[in-house]
Amino acid sequence: MDYSKKVKKKLKEKNASPLDRIKIKKREKTYEGVLMPNTEMSEPDCITIKMDNGYNIGIENTKDLEIEKLEKRKKKKKTREIEQDESKPPISLLSTGGTISSKVEYETGGVEPALTAEEIVAQTPEITEHAYIRNYEQVSQIASEDMHSKVWEKLAEKVKQELNNGSRGVVITHGTDTMHYTSAALSFMLTKLTKPVVLTGAQRSIDRGSTDASMNLTCASIAAAQSNIGEVGIVMHATMNDDHCYYIRGTKARKMHTSRRDTFRPINDKPIAKIKPNGKINKLQEHREYQNKKTKAEKGFEKKIAIIKAYPEADPEIINHYEEKNYKGYVLEGTGLGHMPTQTEKTWIPKIKEITKKGKPVIGTSQCIYGRVNPNVYKNLRKLYHEAGAIPGQDMTTETAYVKLGWLLATEKDQEKIKEKIKKNLRGEITKRSHPKTFLY
Repeated sequence: MDYSKKVKKKLKEKNASPLDRIKIKKREKTYEGVLMPNTEMSEPDCITIKMDNGYNIGIENTKDLEIEKLEKRKKKKKTREIEQDESKPPISLLSTGGTISSKVEYETGGVEPALTAEEIVAQTPEITEHAYIRNYEQVSQIASEDMHSKVWEKLAEKVKQELNNGSRGVVITHGTDTMHYTSAALSFMLTKLTKPVVLTGAQRSIDRGSTDASMNLTCASIAAAQSNIGEVGIVMHATMNDDHCYYIRGTKARKMHTSRRDTFRPINDKPIAKIKPNGKINKLQEHREYQNKKTKAEKGFEKKIAIIKAYPEADPEIINHYEEKNYKGYVLEGTGLGHMPTQTEKTWIPKIKEITKKGKPVIGTSQCIYGRVNPNVYKNLRKLYHEAGAIPGQDMTTETAYVKLGWLLATEKDQEKIKEKIKKNLRGEITKRSHPKTFLY
């Protein structure tokens, strides 16, 4: 949808075009910013400008509204060369897309993946104060919600190559929606890992004044270049302010808010470390320590796995759909301690027993997010886990259980070994005991 004839006339009188910088005066108030094209989501009689804080504002066109053109649209600058100090610890930067590598797409007013890894570095040159970026590479340009296992495998191979060819650590920029799936996948796929592999992203695009990308990138680079951590983790804002980030274990992280900067929290775990943008690192718990050893990658992922959520009136017949498509395993996100409907007309017990008798693994997790599945408290739980044969996921998140099962089904052929490894802590995904201080950390 275009601007109305009245708005077009006012803009034409001032020779103002989309992406020019303008000033609007209305009712003794002044607004200044970049003139945005009108979109199908905008009112045709409102003038939209992007403020310096990164937010858009629509101003209704009235008789008293005055427009002043301040500056002509700037031509796109070429990516500038970044001077680096090769004596600093060498790291690699791999980009996959997402908000952190996005910028405003002015035709719609939204953001779209657009920046290369090199452009991300140019936008945040301060990361070179802590590290020498020996290689930056675009592994994919994909929205987080479109992430899939082929990219996980490609990332695992690329990370292995970078760590084995001179990089002390690797930073991966990623969309936030599915970052915790990718961090879990890399945690399992990268075997014998003893160097930091750090995923980071942004809740607001890097070209916005309110972006959180710069500090996240800086802290992630510090973690990769200087930390004594030899694990996959997510490094993002720890608070809403620009004070410090957390390094969260890749199998224990979860996105907990749609838009807050501190969206990523450790689940049933504490962060590994607190990282400040000035380079200071505070250890918060035990972790696998850095060693300069070779990394291996054991890639693979079985796509035919279903996550099924329990809810009142949930019908077990839904599993027939997956069975007809020959699904190989299931994650049941139960209520409370891991319940599925049991003593009811629509009991799930016979159907789960039918699946497990075929040798297919069924993992039980809890939709409570925090806490652990306990198969021994209630009668119904005992039926599910002892009689029907489901495997309690202990304190794994549903997302990590899904990724772990997919990786095991693709890399291990012995069904009994798969079931044993599901119960075993392989990458910090299962803790021995639930510590009360980890709740809502």
